[in-house]
Amino acid sequence: MKKLILVSLLGLFAHGSSAQMKTFLDVPYIEVFGSADTLVTPNEIYISIMIAEADVKNRTSLEEQERKMVAGLKSLGINTEKELTTSDMQSNFKYYVLKQKDVMKTKSYSLKVGDAVLATRVFMKLEELGIANANLDRVGHSDMVKLKNLCRTNAVKNAYDKAKALASPIGASVGAPLHISDFSNDGDGATQLASSQIRIRGMSTLNEVKETLPQIDFEKIRISMNVSVKFMLK
Repeated sequence: MKKLILVSLLGLFAHGSSAQMKTFLDVPYIEVFGSADTLVTPNEIYISIMIAEADVKNRTSLEEQERKMVAGLKSLGINTEKELTTSDMQSNFKYYVLKQKDVMKTKSYSLKVGDAVLATRVFMKLEELGIANANLDRVGHSDMVKLKNLCRTNAVKNAYDKAKALASPIGASVGAPLHISDFSNDGDGATQLASSQIRIRGMSTLNEVKETLPQIDFEKIRISMNVSVKFMLK
């Protein structure tokens, strides 16, 4: 008897699920894709820096180079405690065999600055200190999550407008959304830099100081969101 009741209940549940699915499929709907994008100026610029100490006479110790580098960056108004980090957190030091018995001790860093002008000043300061191994690594934006969600909102609006344009000629109207899928790439937003994304303009005079600096320009970051929405048709 218990088995009969259990089987009956399972049959009722299955019938209910089937009816619900059938009801959903029977509802007239339209599926459209919506998209939205925007361009933003990077406000997080990451610079990779490496200092090295060769195992030779009259060498400048790695610790001394690090001390001078930190002091130089602070002179530019950079909060090194917050913006300067070692790139290799497992081991601050790496050793490379050069020729035969020569060994080079190196240490890598990642520095974050807020604009292209400060990035230019950093490179000039590093060159002044004799640190030549530095390059632009990647760029990002501090409000990336907010900007992506705004694009998602606009993508859904774009889908709704498309649905209305498609439904109107057949005398239908667009009802409530039945299903929304997000096909966007939701990474951290940091963009690895290629040489094509960087441009160095001639000499640009800055008002704050009486000096001329080459001006680094970055391409704006493109944020693009894509969605698929099923709308009920009435």
